[in-house]
Amino acid sequence: MTVGILGAGQLGRMLALAGYPLGLDFLFLDPAKDAPAGRLAPVLQAPFTDRKVLGQLARSCEVATIDWENVSVDALRALSGAGARIAPPIPAVATAQDRVSEKRLFERLGIPTTSWQAVGSRAQLERAMREIGLPGVIKTRRLGYDGKGQAVVKTREDAARAWDEMGSVGLAHSHGLIYEEWIPFDCEVSIIGARSRRGETAIYPLNGNVHAQGILRLTRAPYGPPRWHRLAAEYLERVLAHFHYTGILTIEFFVRGGRLIANEMAPRVHNSGHWTIEGAVTSQFENHLRAILNLPLGSTRPTGYSAMLNLIGTLPPRDTLLRWEGVHLHDYGKEPRPGRKIGHCTVVETTRLRRDRRARQLLAELAPGIRFP
Repeated sequence: MTVGILGAGQLGRMLALAGYPLGLDFLFLDPAKDAPAGRLAPVLQAPFTDRKVLGQLARSCEVATIDWENVSVDALRALSGAGARIAPPIPAVATAQDRVSEKRLFERLGIPTTSWQAVGSRAQLERAMREIGLPGVIKTRRLGYDGKGQAVVKTREDAARAWDEMGSVGLAHSHGLIYEEWIPFDCEVSIIGARSRRGETAIYPLNGNVHAQGILRLTRAPYGPPRWHRLAAEYLERVLAHFHYTGILTIEFFVRGGRLIANEMAPRVHNSGHWTIEGAVTSQFENHLRAILNLPLGSTRPTGYSAMLNLIGTLPPRDTLLRWEGVHLHDYGKEPRPGRKIGHCTVVETTRLRRDRRARQLLAELAPGIRFP
């Protein structure tokens, strides 16, 4: 049984690693010559929009999925038209690609989110700042990830600079920008869950996340009081049901005064769920594959208290890292580059206190500029 994956990055690579023990085969489509998953499975090297190659992928696989939510929706539709079954659903991917559609979905489903306005001109930006207030955040409606395509604005001069940098890009793609309130959050959390074709769901414990320069640096799970998990899981279930979803879905939240405020969703396996490889009975990657193949979902029960640290830019010496007891290293096989995720490491401990102590030590050794919350 072959699973087709659009995108052969580290997420695709980890999907393949989870799928091989289940007897699955994989075929990737990616424009890059050196995509990380290429060391594990065949890669059709072509643009995502190449219809001939999309047809080849459709004929070769039982189901097609994604490892990057910004894959062309037109490509997914062409793949579906060529006979492939697509999971997650195309409408969910399309909604996640547009911040305005995403905000409207949250509001429609009664999920608290930030105050926001779509912005297509300087005049609209001025009105949004008057009505929502300063400080705020200007974001491109599309193609924003890891802190890209957004700017915090505290003054009108900041807003003018952000418009000059991002406005022309947004308008050139006929999408415009979005202006939303800036949330002075207490912490950031995410919830990850799977839904199978038969409607079975499985939700992982809540993740506590620390970002720097827009990039996730540290995740701890389980995290926060039970009330936060119950609320986040309820909101996630609403989105899963709305789309008759298949696969893994993630929602990220700000927490302010005990209130969860939805920031964005990701229709794919998620960086904040990497801890599940060692720290849960069934990883998010295996459960995504189980879900899209309509197999019974695996238990999401944590096996301990986990901390996952992203390795950014360069890998530390392996002999140093692997000398630390209980540290699990994942090297993505990517060329070092400033700001690039090239691996992660995970520890699983028996208590929350031990986990947090290990997480603090890892940050001090591997990311000394990041403050442990």
